[in-house]
Amino acid sequence: MSDRDRKQRFQQGPQKGRDSGRNQDRWQDKGQGRADRGRRPPRHGRDGGDGPAILYGWHPVTLALANPNRTIRKLWLTENAARRLAEEHIATRVTPELVRPEIIDRRLGPDAVHQGMLAEVDPLEAPDLDDLPHDGMVLVLDQITDPHNVGAILRSAAAFKVNAVITTNRHSPEATGVLAKSASGALELVPIIAVPNLARALNQLNDQGFMTVGLDSEGSENISAVPLSAPLALVLGAEGKGLRQLTRDTCSAVARLDMPGEIKSLNVSNAAVLALYIGASKLGLMS
Repeated sequence: MSDRDRKQRFQQGPQKGRDSGRNQDRWQDKGQGRADRGRRPPRHGRDGGDGPAILYGWHPVTLALANPNRTIRKLWLTENAARRLAEEHIATRVTPELVRPEIIDRRLGPDAVHQGMLAEVDPLEAPDLDDLPHDGMVLVLDQITDPHNVGAILRSAAAFKVNAVITTNRHSPEATGVLAKSASGALELVPIIAVPNLARALNQLNDQGFMTVGLDSEGSENISAVPLSAPLALVLGAEGKGLRQLTRDTCSAVARLDMPGEIKSLNVSNAAVLALYIGASKLGLMS
């Protein structure tokens, strides 16, 4: 079977033939590299826009396919990826389009490790702050803009069963593309709540009984010595800048992560892992 025949097998309706090529080019012009350019996203959550998110790679796409709350708009697969999905009995939910790897390369850029899978999906709806459980932990990110770091933090949050990640509408990366790939499927597991004002959101958490602990190198004591209690919100600041002053002032406590070695600071995603481990251990969540 030729590449053209295989492609037509997976197309439907008006996507066939020339119209398909024009639609693909139009999609590529609008969407190519959006995650890497850092433009304003369609937000992942209730306050966001209606635009699609782009997921690529095995874990982000297959977990999205398995999530009944995720609407799949379009799915592009290479022949090998389609075969692997079939072998592992993973339903595609929509009729995929079978394409050559270079087609996905052209849409995402040469550095994207897509593993032959690309999906266009609707953003997920996020809970309200007042709907958060009063046990366990949430993470609060104060203007952390690197999508790789936020994706890695989300992956760790999923590993520690964090109830939500709270971030800002502005100065935060879109929940798509690079972030989704770095999160390795965690977008389907941990809600992201985007808020317009972080200090106001922290005050709301304080009023709801959360212990809000900011992580900062200038914290008064080591977080391992702080008597943490649930519900717990751990607040992380951007690398270099750290927590903004208003964020620090709004937290119920500000603590530091002491390191025994010569290097006293960690990448923010690594600091998140360590803080989550300490928090989960003190709250009895590790058993």
